[in-house]
Amino acid sequence: MRAYLVQHGLAKDKSEDAARPLSDQGREDVTRTAGFLSLFEKPRPAKILHSGKLRAEQTATMFAEAWGGIPVERALDLAPNDDPSVWSAHLASMNADVMLVGHLPHLQRLGGLLICDNPDREVVHFRNGGVVCLEESKTGWHVLWHINPTLFYGEP
Repeated sequence: MRAYLVQHGLAKDKSEDAARPLSDQGREDVTRTAGFLSLFEKPRPAKILHSGKLRAEQTATMFAEAWGGIPVERALDLAPNDDPSVWSAHLASMNADVMLVGHLPHLQRLGGLLICDNPDREVVHFRNGGVVCLEESKTGWHVLWHINPTLFYGEP
């Protein structure tokens, strides 16, 4: 099984828009990342789940559209400060590949918990609009690959 952990695209500042939708740069980053993955990543996740925050929902929808219409749903326990053990347990009971679109520090903590049983350990550096693909094996979870917008633009 694969779990795709996605940090939402770069959002507008609260002072610009209190709802914090994706910024123009955020849309560009997600478009490039999702488009790239749609060409190469097979199999695709069975569904895409997001936190319910506008920027996460927009990011999830953009990935779904790039992959040709994967179902998108709001899910509980994907907010920035939610307990990562909830999703660790959910993933343990799932059989189908899934994409989770959320926020830091939750995704960082979930990655640490899955890979080394320590939510305080930074096992991969998340970026807005980036994807970390984890794969479950008989011995546990490991990083299969990681992609983020710096692939297209270089480091700032």
